[in-house]
Amino acid sequence: MADASPSRHEMALLEGGEFLMGNTDSWAYPGDGEGPLRRIRLDPFWIDRSALSNAEFAAFVEETGHVTEAERFGWSFVFAGLLPDDFAPTRGVAHAPWWRQVEEADWRRPEGPQSGLDGRTDHPVLHVSWNDARAYCEWAGKRLPSEAEWEYAARGGFEGQPFPWGDELEPGGEHRMNVWQGAFPGENTCADGFYGTCPVGAYPANGYGLHNMTGNVWEWCADWYSPDFHTRDRRTNPQGPPAGTHRSTRGGSYLCHHSYCRRYRVAARNSLEPESTTGNTGFRCASDA
Repeated sequence: MADASPSRHEMALLEGGEFLMGNTDSWAYPGDGEGPLRRIRLDPFWIDRSALSNAEFAAFVEETGHVTEAERFGWSFVFAGLLPDDFAPTRGVAHAPWWRQVEEADWRRPEGPQSGLDGRTDHPVLHVSWNDARAYCEWAGKRLPSEAEWEYAARGGFEGQPFPWGDELEPGGEHRMNVWQGAFPGENTCADGFYGTCPVGAYPANGYGLHNMTGNVWEWCADWYSPDFHTRDRRTNPQGPPAGTHRSTRGGSYLCHHSYCRRYRVAARNSLEPESTTGNTGFRCASDA
């Protein structure tokens, strides 16, 4: 077990205070519960400057012997476009056929047994469930951020803007995050420089010194997911409902594209079952100040 006080290495101390959380404009998906706009107050907290990397997760596994849920299940979901052309047929997801159920896909082998982490030790760890993320946080003496903390951090000091840097997706033609470029799911021009994940420190940091708060990988949050609980929850350090079936994820991923998923925004929300694992979900840690 690591020291009970969290390491401050690569963490940022955020002062907290009040901020305007949520979104009600045309970018929002009504069923996601981004609104209403509400004034939230947070205590100060620490948060990792980037999503957890493969190298960092490997250190945890080496010390603890942790076996991820994808490893125990024997498979995980992989984006079909990352599989080689001669890959054996796999089962797809009915409403999202670009997701394939790949045997032996896990954090060490992100696209299955023929893949590995060469050249990707500084990329975000993938195929980790909420339970795996919590186990890492406990080992590190940290925790997952609440949704409110995550959104406050992602905004980087801006209020009422869709992205961590302002209101333009590509200001001055500059790519600020790793999302799908081209026609999803068949064509990715890689105009932003990447097909699949990018290093956790890629692209300029936001106003709080945090990297890739949108795009690259969805990030697990501590909260149980609800589309409407926040309308009646407290407005100081909100934590989400006391129970549920899905945990909240934030930030979007390298697969987000405006044609089907505009959730690469600071107010956007999604959710997965806590044991779910996919090739576009990771996490970053937080801790009390």
